[in-house]
Amino acid sequence: MDDHEIPHHFICPISLQIMKDPVTVATGITYDRESIQRWRSHGQHKTCPVTNQPLPINSGFTPNHNLHRLIESWRLSDHLCPQSNQSSSLQTKVIYSIILEIPQQVTATNLINNLKLLPDLKYESLKSLENLASENENNRVCLKEVGVVEAMITVVVSCYQKCSISGLKEALNVLYLVRLTEHETRSILSKNDRIISSLTWVLDLDDSSNDIFIHTTMKFHAMVLLKDIIREANSHVLERLNRDFFNTIVLILQHLKVNNLEQGIKEVLHVMLSTCMWPRNCSMLIDSGAVFHLVELELGSSEKATTELTMSVLFRLCSSADGRAQLLGHAAGLALITKRIGTVSPKVDEKALMIISLISKFSGTDGVVQEMVRVGTVEKLCNVLQVYGLNSYTRQTARDILKRHLSMWNGSPCLDVTLLTRCLS
Repeated sequence: MDDHEIPHHFICPISLQIMKDPVTVATGITYDRESIQRWRSHGQHKTCPVTNQPLPINSGFTPNHNLHRLIESWRLSDHLCPQSNQSSSLQTKVIYSIILEIPQQVTATNLINNLKLLPDLKYESLKSLENLASENENNRVCLKEVGVVEAMITVVVSCYQKCSISGLKEALNVLYLVRLTEHETRSILSKNDRIISSLTWVLDLDDSSNDIFIHTTMKFHAMVLLKDIIREANSHVLERLNRDFFNTIVLILQHLKVNNLEQGIKEVLHVMLSTCMWPRNCSMLIDSGAVFHLVELELGSSEKATTELTMSVLFRLCSSADGRAQLLGHAAGLALITKRIGTVSPKVDEKALMIISLISKFSGTDGVVQEMVRVGTVEKLCNVLQVYGLNSYTRQTARDILKRHLSMWNGSPCLDVTLLTRCLS
């Protein structure tokens, strides 16, 4: 035996000998049965030797049959058949690499079971699950296979119901790390109707604690999860969202803006865009001050993706008279929309012109029309006519706006009437 390297996973952490009967304990660590029984027989030894986590007396041992077979295969191949040592050793390594994943499943399963059966180990189990999820993709796949998503959702909802944040950070981080598929998201919605309320509660948590970073991280992870859930929610779920939900969404937008978390801001904008398709939700967003804060956000934004999302949401909100009034009520509202034309992307040009079209058609008072001249909207519209092709929807939108108020703009001393006429000819 001394001539051959022993795989370290075959060694019992207590006896430091090859395990004869490997068993996995509640903390997910595997020991030789005789060694761990002897350890537990001593009254002062009430913890797992490796993790130092509490090891309840009533918790049993799970036989690790796969590791046992692997050890026996290694014994036979490396010692009983020395003439074929090289080939058999290679075969053992292949088997070893495949079967070694199974103890990880046992570990994860035990940790999840601890959450249900051993409340005293809740935090330690969540921390261990978080560590596993952060290590590599194989672990994350393994965790999902043994039901970690449902277990973490249960923890989040339980924290909400108890108004306790114990274990909340770890559960949200695990969900963030494993990320949800569309199927998993729909399954969450069908099995737990309190998840949206729970995540809204997380977003609304008081930030007066000493560790603002932890609270901000939890809110970011909750926002990512909420975005995934809202994206897959059906109309029945979206139509049941209440005013508190939208107040919280607008507040978290401000919070993330202050902390300069661009990715989190995008998640909020996705939620807004998914929910404001319904007039009732659109109205509640406007009442929560969303238009004003979106303009404030865009005044400091530098990312193309963020601007595209912001303009898409503003277009939806400006389909309402109250939304247009809120935009025009902001001192920089119309000027901001105008400034974005021709400076970001064709998608932004299209949304900006659709917003201006709504304003000119339904809120085009004399004062508003004159402001379009003052902030350069008319000049930008003329530029669009020169840049975009004849059959372009964006070009046609700009042309319609110019023609709609041509008589008033023709008499403006601040405009090049010749240019205006040439553009429309």
